[in-house]
Amino acid sequence: MSTSKKNAQGERLVPCPHCGGDAVFAPSNRYRPFCGERCREMDLGAWASESFRVAAAPPTDDNEPLPH
Repeated sequence: MSTSKKNAQGERLVPCPHCGGDAVFAPSNRYRPFCGERCREMDLGAWASESFRVAAAPPTDDNEPLPH
């Protein structure tokens, strides 16, 4: 048995990655997986301002020997 939430039109609802509200996950929602344009733009802005980062080791100096 499926526990997915659906709206009145039978479209699947998922949590918006930005605000956590309900977002229609269907072609009818041009902003999916976001609930709307505002959340999509705020998420894009966070990536553009480097608020979201992928962890990595600090760069090494090219003149330093590599550890064994």
